[in-house]
Amino acid sequence: MIVLVINCGSSSIKYQLLDMKSEDAYELLAKGIVEKIGLPDGHFKYTPTGKDKVEMTLPIPDHKVGMQIVLEELVKPGTGVLESFDDIEAVGHRIVQGADYFSGSALIDEDVLKKIEICCDFAPLHNPAHLLGISAVSNVLPDVPQVAVFDTAFHQTMPAFNYMYGLPYKYYEQYHIRKYGAHGTSHQYVSQKGAELAGIDLENSKIITCHLGNGSSISAVQNGKVLDTSMGFTPLAGMIMGTRCGSIDPNIVPYIMKKEGLSPDEMTALMNKKSGFLGVSGSSSDVRDLNARVEQGDQRAKLVFKIFTYDIIKLIGSYIAEMQGVDLIVFTAGIGENNARLRRRVSENFAYMGLKFDYDANVAIDGDTIISLPDSKIKVAVICTNEELMIARDTMRIVQNAQE
Repeated sequence: MIVLVINCGSSSIKYQLLDMKSEDAYELLAKGIVEKIGLPDGHFKYTPTGKDKVEMTLPIPDHKVGMQIVLEELVKPGTGVLESFDDIEAVGHRIVQGADYFSGSALIDEDVLKKIEICCDFAPLHNPAHLLGISAVSNVLPDVPQVAVFDTAFHQTMPAFNYMYGLPYKYYEQYHIRKYGAHGTSHQYVSQKGAELAGIDLENSKIITCHLGNGSSISAVQNGKVLDTSMGFTPLAGMIMGTRCGSIDPNIVPYIMKKEGLSPDEMTALMNKKSGFLGVSGSSSDVRDLNARVEQGDQRAKLVFKIFTYDIIKLIGSYIAEMQGVDLIVFTAGIGENNARLRRRVSENFAYMGLKFDYDANVAIDGDTIISLPDSKIKVAVICTNEELMIARDTMRIVQNAQE
């Protein structure tokens, strides 16, 4: 089954086209991104497997036009990888927020669309863009089935004592206020892949997955199901991130609002877009920039890494306590896969539990790698996350079941 995987942002469309022969046998046909939608200098990038890359700068007024450009390139003579649009058998969409409406992926119909729209309140930067993407595909491929794959679905196994907040219960009943988490598709993929790589039975395991990037979250995955996760009602909670403050004393919010005369929207923007690595360092949200500043002796850049490192250590420690142990710690995503120093500093902290770190393997990463020594009581792995493959797998399974 040929599946087009779509991940729409407010001004972007990331995409991959995969030929899914089975869940484990597949071929990447093409991938790319459409950026700066709505601006005169829109950017289109298309990388077909085995063919020359295509890049263009052109006005892309909306997601409908962006999707049309993507599809036209897929069938264009010379650079295309399909004979016609009819070759696309299904489309899978990454949806950030499905609240407690969805415990798994779903074939998109009117009811699913309404619930995704309701969840816009919980993910105002993401869900509206996802709806635009679904609409754009419907306009161009009206007869092709579409599947929604929710970032929150994998976390729906959390028990109530981990997802409820200490607020009046009526706010949960009326407004669905509870912990939802994020990055669920990534946590699911790397926990499964990590268990396989480490030779651990997923159904009898204690795994901690660390998705570390510009947005970061950590999950406790026990016997293949999420017990706890660090992000909350929104992706703001948990550890310090690129531009997000992470969890803070709630009374700081009204205090700063009064002192600075900020509106709720302005305070939300401050915590989500002006804080984190950027806010503490005063210079950048990009780890690569901060690494360079650390080498130059920048004390605030050093402080960012210390906060980040100890946030990770504290979360891992709390999840070890919850699960009464851990078999495997997994690092993934942009920072987790590429920052050897961070992996070393975090792992060294758990030497007292019998974690024996493989320093050579840690600096010689080439794909999925075990970075603990064979006699380590806790295994540590670096796994390259593949959310697109998880989306394609779910899409194929759901569409095939619907057709039977």
